[in-house]
Amino acid sequence: MNRHEVRVALTIADLPDALARAAAAWGAEWSSDGARGAGGRLVLPVVFGLRRGVLVGRVDFAPAGDGARLAWQLEESHLELQRASVALLTLTILALLPALAWPFNPKLLALLPFALVMGLLAWWLVISRLETSGPEEFFATVGAASPHEGLQSSSA
Repeated sequence: MNRHEVRVALTIADLPDALARAAAAWGAEWSSDGARGAGGRLVLPVVFGLRRGVLVGRVDFAPAGDGARLAWQLEESHLELQRASVALLTLTILALLPALAWPFNPKLLALLPFALVMGLLAWWLVISRLETSGPEEFFATVGAASPHEGLQSSSA
């Protein structure tokens, strides 16, 4: 995740505009180097399952065959847990553990319906909604802006 490379069917002159459009669509911040025109800095909002935050990195681009090669290098990472989801999963586990001990104490069988409801609730509210949107998805968006098909991606 520290380095990501993508080949796109765009010219070097078209890349800053394509990156700016993709950054605007993602709510990211793109600042081009301007005079050098060989890259810039990208602040990208990301979601990795139960973690979310921003990744800050340097984007460099160079000609490569018919298109260009984008290389993103991670500089800073600011991630935090989604506390509400973690709290709900913790409550679910706390409800399930005593219910699993019912063979040793039959009175705990009364907790089984509650534990079942909590497990289904955790599935519907947390686990089924987990998603990932990071650098790979962002650069796929940049590549989709290519005038030609032929997006090639590789992570290093």
